[in-house]
Amino acid sequence: MGQAFNNLSIAQLHVLLMLLEVRNLSHAATRLGTSQSALSRHLAQFREAFGDPLLVRQGRQYILSERGVELLEPVRAVLGQLQDLATPSQFSPATCERRFALAGSDHVAQYILPELLRDLAQVAPGVGIDFRPWEANRFDWLASGKVDLATSMIEDTPAEFHGRVIGEDLAVCVMRSGHPLAGEETLSARQFLAWPHLKISTGGDKDSFVDAWLRKHGQQRDLKLTVPYYSAALEVIRTSDMLLMLPEHIARKWSEQAEVCCKPLAFVEHRFRYWVVWHSRTHGSAEQQWFRKFIYEHCRGSQFLSPGR
Repeated sequence: MGQAFNNLSIAQLHVLLMLLEVRNLSHAATRLGTSQSALSRHLAQFREAFGDPLLVRQGRQYILSERGVELLEPVRAVLGQLQDLATPSQFSPATCERRFALAGSDHVAQYILPELLRDLAQVAPGVGIDFRPWEANRFDWLASGKVDLATSMIEDTPAEFHGRVIGEDLAVCVMRSGHPLAGEETLSARQFLAWPHLKISTGGDKDSFVDAWLRKHGQQRDLKLTVPYYSAALEVIRTSDMLLMLPEHIARKWSEQAEVCCKPLAFVEHRFRYWVVWHSRTHGSAEQQWFRKFIYEHCRGSQFLSPGR
């Protein structure tokens, strides 16, 4: 490494990290708000600076060279340390004035946001929240900055993301109280497949586990309707014979509001894990650290989630 390495700027290191993380020039260009040709020029500079191709084409994709793999964590660490240097050592929620983008389901918006906002007004009156509906596995929203923090059901966080588990819950099948299956203690696969089904598309993944089990056994359910909102799903369930997979704590909340009930599945069991999730790019920010701790503690203490069930 010589003069080319010495001339690299902090901005270029951010570009380098994005290339090493994404490993796709067009996707990296979209996230950085630049052109693919500009990133190609940057990549040529990085190759000269480190004396290595860094990204190697394999078919239609790129993979990291051994040197690229070696650089990923050190570059990430250096940028994190630089971010720490630029962050004020003293942070006060009471004087913070910014908007955070929080993603979750409309269930979170309905049952958790009101109390959360009341508490927020007491400790950080200058802070605002833009709430956005979360879609399963849209981690690119966190990487791009469209979302600062997400609350969702996921199995685990990808390598370049961070997360904290809020709690766990059992998957159950929801139906109206007058449904022919309402008297059963558990549902067999035959009973489960005998009725039409409804799916909620937003929020975390609530039913792919049961579809995977069915495919493995050469079966498929009759999925009649997909809706994006919990509130709409409740109205459909309440007035039809459709079945819906949900976390137990949501199903029990629904049973307090409407004539619906829930049953566990006898043929497969699944536990959901609730997380707050964020991207590495915000990990060192004092404001982000405070915000995600506030959200985590509020969700953890909410009566509408079931920590550690």
